[in-house]
Amino acid sequence: MNFLGLGTQPPTPEWGIDLSEGRNYLAHAWWMTTFPGLGIMWAVLGINLLGDGFRDVIDPYLKP
Repeated sequence: MNFLGLGTQPPTPEWGIDLSEGRNYLAHAWWMTTFPGLGIMWAVLGINLLGDGFRDVIDPYLKP
């Protein structure tokens, strides 16, 4: 959404930009893509598990 002016501005670091720029150095500096990728993975997994937990608490049709 940066094309709308709602995203972060260029000097601000982002995981996606770090991951994209690290592709050029993957053979020599693997950590430039590994750690932002792991950060994205853990964030998505955490949000997914949190959403599943909320669904289990709120959805009355899942209870026996």
